[in-house]
Amino acid sequence: MPSTNAISVEKLARLIGRPDTPALIDVCTEEDFAIMPRLVPGAVRRPWDAVPAWGPEFVASGKPAVVMCTKGLKLSQGVAAWLRHEGVAADILEGGVMGWQAAKLPMVPADKLPQRDARGRTVWVTRSRPKVDRIACPWLIRRFVDPGAVFLFVAPSEVMDVADRFAATPFDIDRPDVHWSHRGLKCTFDVMVEEFGLETEPLRRLAAIVRGADTGRPEIAPESAGLLAASLGLSRMFSDDLAQLEAGMTLYDAFYRWCRDAVDEGHDWPPTARKKS
Repeated sequence: MPSTNAISVEKLARLIGRPDTPALIDVCTEEDFAIMPRLVPGAVRRPWDAVPAWGPEFVASGKPAVVMCTKGLKLSQGVAAWLRHEGVAADILEGGVMGWQAAKLPMVPADKLPQRDARGRTVWVTRSRPKVDRIACPWLIRRFVDPGAVFLFVAPSEVMDVADRFAATPFDIDRPDVHWSHRGLKCTFDVMVEEFGLETEPLRRLAAIVRGADTGRPEIAPESAGLLAASLGLSRMFSDDLAQLEAGMTLYDAFYRWCRDAVDEGHDWPPTARKKS
């Protein structure tokens, strides 16, 4: 009989990428993870046998959680039960990571993730005064790679030195030694979508919009001009880059949901039928 505290692969897939996504906790053993070193998008790794030590951080977040192990059995059941004891609304992923993989859903290669800081967060650095790519990439990372990611916006001349001193990963910097940057006609967002294994139809559609807005080629997608206008407007509204990023998160949430759920919906009356993805 399925657990009453469980979520299906299909239901979780519809939640990932949204601002209300639960905290996703991967408790696979080191041996199992070494066989398949990939993560459900947005999941963080935690040792199952240390839940009393790390559990309080999820209590403090106030978010519900979904715990996953290899098959969705004893480890995720036990960790979720412990978290519920602590006051977290915790479910398990039915079928575990193997169930997710069997559904042929995207997974993030662990070897593409930067090193994490002492609090388990990835740290990124880029140029100050972001416009398009430098807002789009943080949105992608926080929604699909690392919800707790830290972003440092600094003077262009200081990006590489800050990266070195603060163990941060530089991105969207025009240097041949920077991995996460433009490649040919692709913008940094394109590169991240591809290398993080996130090439779903909605994200490919969003990547085309971002590419058109970021590289001065609005003909790539009709929506690119609107994204550029909104992005430039945000840059004029906020003098603080982090405040601009928070506002930009909502902007990209809206574009993503359009890409996923509303591309065939018109603004007429009566409304046209929406094609469900």
